Amino acid sequence: MLELTINNIKVKAEEGMTILDAAKSVGINIPTLCHMKDLFPTGACRICVVEVDGMRGLTPSCAYPVTEGMKVQTNTPRVRIARKTIVELLIENHPQDCLVCVRNKNCELQDLSETYNVREHRYCGEKKDHAIDISSASMERDPAKCILCGRCVRTCGEIQKIGAIDFTNRGFYSTVTTPYNIGLNVSDCILCGQCILVCPTAALREKSSSKEVMNAITDKTKFTVVQVAPAVRASIGEEYNLPLGTNATGQLVTGLKRLGFDRVFDTNFAADLTIMEEATELIHRVSNNGTLPMFTSCCPGWVKYIEQNSPELLPHVSTCKSPHEMEGAVLKSYYAKKMGLKPEEIYVVSIMPCTVKKFESGRAELSQDKLQDVDAVLTTRELVRLFKAAGIDFNDLPEDKFDNPLGDSTGAAAIFGTSGGVMEAALRTAYFKLTGTELDNLALEDVRGNDGLKASTIDINGLEVRVAVVNGIGNVGPVLDEIKNGTSKYHFVEVMACPGGCINGGGQPIHQKPEKVKKRVQALYEIDSKMKNRRSHENESVQKLYKEFLIEPNSHVAHEVLHTTYVDRKKILNN
Repeated sequence: MLELTINNIKVKAEEGMTILDAAKSVGINIPTLCHMKDLFPTGACRICVVEVDGMRGLTPSCAYPVTEGMKVQTNTPRVRIARKTIVELLIENHPQDCLVCVRNKNCELQDLSETYNVREHRYCGEKKDHAIDISSASMERDPAKCILCGRCVRTCGEIQKIGAIDFTNRGFYSTVTTPYNIGLNVSDCILCGQCILVCPTAALREKSSSKEVMNAITDKTKFTVVQVAPAVRASIGEEYNLPLGTNATGQLVTGLKRLGFDRVFDTNFAADLTIMEEATELIHRVSNNGTLPMFTSCCPGWVKYIEQNSPELLPHVSTCKSPHEMEGAVLKSYYAKKMGLKPEEIYVVSIMPCTVKKFESGRAELSQDKLQDVDAVLTTRELVRLFKAAGIDFNDLPEDKFDNPLGDSTGAAAIFGTSGGVMEAALRTAYFKLTGTELDNLALEDVRGNDGLKASTIDINGLEVRVAVVNGIGNVGPVLDEIKNGTSKYHFVEVMACPGGCINGGGQPIHQKPEKVKKRVQALYEIDSKMKNRRSHENESVQKLYKEFLIEPNSHVAHEVLHTTYVDRKKILNN
């Protein structure tokens, strides 16, 4: 341990710790823009500069290690002027459209402008002028709003290991873009939206579907149905200053009904349905020397990744549609007939923590008779904006329940939203299907947590089923390499593109606090632990659906409605 002084406060710090972290340990806040926790510091933005005794220039606190006896000042006039000047220069090269910007009141540049009392334009000159990339079905990229902090580049390259965007050119002409400035739709981007979560401005944002959804709600010829993903209920409360990890399911249902939706269903119902299909598919592959390991198919970002990078391995991916697509398919077939409606009269909206599900909902493979299973996808952030525009005070909403029959679910479905949850839910049902008895220990700790790769072995009637959970698309490479070289030992592999799973999806509330994600995860596991039924095969509404319509898991009807095919996108992109 070393001892230094920061703002005349004695601070003990570990050797190798940066000035920034040492200051944070005693409650001293130093602003940052380029800094990313756990990644090697770049010191690029210079907003975190401090004065260190004995040093002539200002020092970037995010990149400079502490030393014994160091004396640091973080709030001198010189420091404040330097930071304010940096903010002023960024603002002068930034579009002056805060009032109409999607990140208004949730913009780090705006916050810094307020912090350093920027009240006038002191600089003038040429501004960057770039076209907005709207080519993607999920995301928009606005280089004019980019402040070159590099956080999106590092997230895409170092965490997700995709490398779809990077810096190009120098000086004033520097920009962040795709290779050859092509559209996101034809780049290597998997549309996971992790870059949106780290972007301090609105240079990266989701493509909004709010107008289309509200038009459908007011269209008297449409029967509008909305479904809600498990991760949304554990995160939406953050936007209303509710305690972290609040389960806001009841208020969420009420709010959606007040928006004008005809029915409010739970995607968790379809998560249970997914497990029935996926567990059956796994058992069939294991019992009949099928293609192993089998990958889960719930994450469209992962599906897009393997289609683009390793299409030869697509036979390893489960043919099951993702839960919200299954629900959409059931709504436009079974439910439509039950309600005496035409499939084209039903407009299905999915509230998702994810940006790539917007792309997924438009896939030609996810349709029946040329009708898409899901008509529109709204992120958690978009839903909050709709609530505000409609004058709905979320904090004062009474609790309500999902409509039936597609509103019932089990605890297994609730944990779909976190890394390892799909695997845990699948094993609970696979164990029962193979043994006829229930798995005693429902909390499979080996597949929980934030490790990049989690593995476990479960004994099912003498068969050792080896499973793995890939947490974040950046960790999938070694698993794919093992399959390609014939050394893979796994039977079943879950892959979630976003670190932490859907609970940290690209459509979730924007934050820079890891503890928020942990609280969301805890909320989902708590929902599971309190449920009467915690195994997907115990869902009586799912059982009824099979009895009345699907016959049995993996039946011909089930394959027609609930399963899909994939595309070799490498071939498409190369052409």
